[in-house]
Amino acid sequence: MNLIWQAVWFLVAFSLLVTVHEFGHYWVARRLGFKVLRFSIGFGRPLLRRVWGEDRTEYVIAAIPLGGYVKVLDEREGPVEAADLKRSFTRRPPWQRILMLLAGPGFNILFAIALLWGMLWASGVKEYKPVIGEVSADSVAARAGVHSGDEITAINGKPATEQRDVVFGLLDAVSSGPDVTLGLRDKSGDTRTATLHLGGAEERRRLTELSEMFKGLGFQFWQPSLPAVLRSVEPGGPAAAAGLKAGDQIVAIDGKPVDLAGFQPRIENNIGKTLEFRYRRAGVEGTTEVHVGSDKVDGKLIGRIKVNIGAPPGFEVKYPPGMEVQRQLAPLEALDRAAGEAWGMTVLQGRLFWRMVLGEVSLKNLSGPLSIAEFAGESAEAGVASFLSFLVLISLSLGFLNLLPIPILDGGQIVFQLAEWLKGSPVSDRTQAFGQQVGIALLLLLMGVALFNDITRQLG
Repeated sequence: MNLIWQAVWFLVAFSLLVTVHEFGHYWVARRLGFKVLRFSIGFGRPLLRRVWGEDRTEYVIAAIPLGGYVKVLDEREGPVEAADLKRSFTRRPPWQRILMLLAGPGFNILFAIALLWGMLWASGVKEYKPVIGEVSADSVAARAGVHSGDEITAINGKPATEQRDVVFGLLDAVSSGPDVTLGLRDKSGDTRTATLHLGGAEERRRLTELSEMFKGLGFQFWQPSLPAVLRSVEPGGPAAAAGLKAGDQIVAIDGKPVDLAGFQPRIENNIGKTLEFRYRRAGVEGTTEVHVGSDKVDGKLIGRIKVNIGAPPGFEVKYPPGMEVQRQLAPLEALDRAAGEAWGMTVLQGRLFWRMVLGEVSLKNLSGPLSIAEFAGESAEAGVASFLSFLVLISLSLGFLNLLPIPILDGGQIVFQLAEWLKGSPVSDRTQAFGQQVGIALLLLLMGVALFNDITRQLG
């Protein structure tokens, strides 16, 4: 995908969510009587600037669109006229300062709920039953007695009615203990339980990576058969050397029919072998031999032929009756569901982040700007609904991140205000300065890990 396209949509999403965040601070500050000096979207040299209102507040759009800020009157930053002292940040009651600081993350969460509410109200909800497709031989799932065609009804006793329930439930469960109990319903309607034994701490940590979880457990959701089409072919790679081109549909490998779901396993498990590919190009079938190369991923060699594969653009996926459930929601029902989903995702973020600190969840789940830009571009390319869903997830993540008790973030500043409220006097300048230094170090560490993950994914 075009890097410029990704960058554009990343900036669109980031600028919008930062504006929402800073507007939260601004709106609550104004309502509580703080004097707002500047409301800036972006940093650096102002591109657009307007002074407006009784307080002569500056409204700025700056040259570097990677953040923003609200500046309120603060006597620690310079002399304040006597008439304005009561509107200075340090002179407002601690509870008002806390509300102002909470407003930024709060508006991000409310924005996500509002978006999700609108989507659910307009389009309803589409749910896919969590029916198990292929189960790998001698896998964790196979050893537990899980079979193709079983429907997952619960995870560790918590009901699961759709595939997303299972994904989030498994992510929570594999990071919390060595065993996961699945409630299952077979094709005849009989129910039973199966216990997945996950192994040691290192294996469980690896399973918390979404890209590894289902592969490591040994099963996938059942999906309709999708054609395997080459979206791109890397120049100089094994597929290109064999004459395959973008747009080719792979029909069979070594005489056995293959679809999208079965393509990658056939390649990954045949390092160094030469496979016969039957493909369809512009309605005409042909064959070619491809020598499978290899790449090291997480210390393990897997087969690669240097292609990006997917379903044909615009291909309509059709599920059997009963597998796909579409229903419309009344306005209040949609709002209730939106708030519930936002709350559930935020709580899960907090739980997984804490387990990440404890070493129980893989640090590879941290995504940096490169991955977020890629997700932004892909979601925009997939359509409006997909991009809005992306905004919901990122807005919730931004709200959660800013609530972390790291001094440079809103959550850390709230801790300082709570301390002042409880002890009856401000935290010393020295303590605040030390906290800011620690906060910057922690934030740089998080950003460094996320960027390292980004680069590793790109190279992988």
